[in-house]
Amino acid sequence: MLQMKLCGDLVLREKCEVVTNITSDILDVMNEMVKMMQQQNGVGLAAPQVGVLKRFLVMMDPDTSKIFKMINPKILTHSDETCVLEEGCLSVLGQDNLPVYANVTRPKSVEVEWNDENGDLMRAEMSGLPARIVQHETDHLDGILFIDYLSPVKREMLMRKVRKRK
Repeated sequence: MLQMKLCGDLVLREKCEVVTNITSDILDVMNEMVKMMQQQNGVGLAAPQVGVLKRFLVMMDPDTSKIFKMINPKILTHSDETCVLEEGCLSVLGQDNLPVYANVTRPKSVEVEWNDENGDLMRAEMSGLPARIVQHETDHLDGILFIDYLSPVKREMLMRKVRKRK
């Protein structure tokens, strides 16, 4: 069974390897990640969050409930227009074991390319929440957390809440 890695675990700061072969093990992990994401009321989960240093993620479009399983996702383009929205992360929890949140500025829309479970190349233009989710999750694949976008003062305030959990 997979275990969620939490802020402070060095695996969350590692850059993930490209998936060169889509194995049944990877597909099993992705299916388990979808279950974990749904059980924790999340909208996205990246492989390093469960300790797997491979480039894949799962996410849900909150508007349609469509599940995306993305292998080797790449953001090809992003809009110049940005928006500020509150973000949280299933790996960054406060003392109540719930995610802590902060406002993050990101591009409003992105074009993303990935391989699906069959290895087929997919491409989509995403905006709004799906664009935000795919950016947050692909950041995880490069060892970047949403807290890295915060000013030092805001990051320290958020991290105090995280440290209280320990």
